[in-house]
Amino acid sequence: MAERNSQFAVRKTLFCWFAMAIVLVISSMLFLCSSSRPQFIDRNLSTNHKLLSILETKNTHLKNPQKQQENQLENQNSNKCDFQTAKLKIYMYDLPSEFHFGLLGWKPDPNSNSVWPDLRQKIPAYPGGLNLQHSIEYWLTLDLLSSTDPYRTGPCTAIRVSDPNQADLIFVPFFSSLSYNRHSKVLPDEKISLNKLLQQKLVQYLSNQEIYKKSEGRDHVIVAHHPNSLLDARSVLYSSVFILSDFGRYNPNVANLEKDVIAPYKHLARSYVNDSAGFDDRPTLLYFRGAIYRKEGGNIRQELYYLLRNEKSVEFAFGSIGANGVHKASLGMHASKFCLNIAGDTPSSNRLFDAVVSHCVPVIISDEIELPFEDVLDWSEFCVFVRAEDAVREGWLVEKLRGVGREDWTRMWERLKEVDRYFEYKYPSEKDDAVQMIWQTLARKVPSIRQNVHRLRRFARFERNENTSSRFPIVGGF
Repeated sequence: MAERNSQFAVRKTLFCWFAMAIVLVISSMLFLCSSSRPQFIDRNLSTNHKLLSILETKNTHLKNPQKQQENQLENQNSNKCDFQTAKLKIYMYDLPSEFHFGLLGWKPDPNSNSVWPDLRQKIPAYPGGLNLQHSIEYWLTLDLLSSTDPYRTGPCTAIRVSDPNQADLIFVPFFSSLSYNRHSKVLPDEKISLNKLLQQKLVQYLSNQEIYKKSEGRDHVIVAHHPNSLLDARSVLYSSVFILSDFGRYNPNVANLEKDVIAPYKHLARSYVNDSAGFDDRPTLLYFRGAIYRKEGGNIRQELYYLLRNEKSVEFAFGSIGANGVHKASLGMHASKFCLNIAGDTPSSNRLFDAVVSHCVPVIISDEIELPFEDVLDWSEFCVFVRAEDAVREGWLVEKLRGVGREDWTRMWERLKEVDRYFEYKYPSEKDDAVQMIWQTLARKVPSIRQNVHRLRRFARFERNENTSSRFPIVGGF
């Protein structure tokens, strides 16, 4: 009995050890299986991935400053006046200072051969008042002089070149409007005025230039913005491209839209910056302040004055630049929905551009007017055009303007705020300001100008020995 119990105990012990062994084997297998799961490997890869990400991020941060520097350089280059990017290459004559800045009282340095002022030192000031409205020659000349300055910032449309063979156009820097405004009267002990004398000298100078004779002036650009500027020389230099205010006092054979450029006046009224004065904030329906009694085509001003002076919400009054007139006109335009722009002695006037920068919708009554940049700008989007014969019909004009609703007026007002920058003259010039818009207009004319020059050269090789001076009248024969 005791022996049986002993054998049973041994078997029980062996069974327990065997069971424990099986449990250990199974547990080991399960552990090994679990240790071989992708999950464990993934955790290691995840750690390595994070490490790689950190290294890549560091490398990226190391590379970014270089990329940022390159981008900054590209942006700087695009904001510079560059020969490769400029639309227009212009050669400018180094005319004696008496033709340009000398008219402003500037005198060249006797120790320098330059006929130009150092613009980084001091820019000669242009006279104020009504002189400013025709100062276009001044702004264009400044822009060309600064175009080669390495310190100039901002892009440019035109750049000055030193070789006329590289040029698209040749610029003649004669301040003709200032010459007329300041020096058209004959002084005591003088036979002719300084203005007329300068025109004679200019014709003589150009007639001696090979590049002028080569094209007969067809690729030359001359500013004559005042209607009476270049009055004596225009019939001699008519083949050149004129920059004008209008064609009112020009023979069509001397000046026309095909070859010449209309430039905006330099406005005198204060620009309306941050204008929020909408339809309800402008109580005056129609505004005009200026000279009423004019000669030539300006008789319509007088007719309109008698028609409109007693109309409700219409302000039609005499005004001049004196007695703080410009400030008064600015305030009046800023408070008005519509501003009258009526033909005067000539088809155009500075008042139109005062209205544009005042965001007072221009009402243009001038059948012969030509407008700046009209090949790219639709003036009907922000102006109301009225034929003269309709304007003088009693009650017609006011009824028409009162019929313009809030929505239509606001659309024109918003458009004025978009386009006003095209009529701002600035130095240095800025993108799409008046200076650059004029250069762009000239750039669009270059293909036709070049074609005319090429046509002129068809027989040039057989005429090289001919005397071309006969094409220019005697200088004293104005």
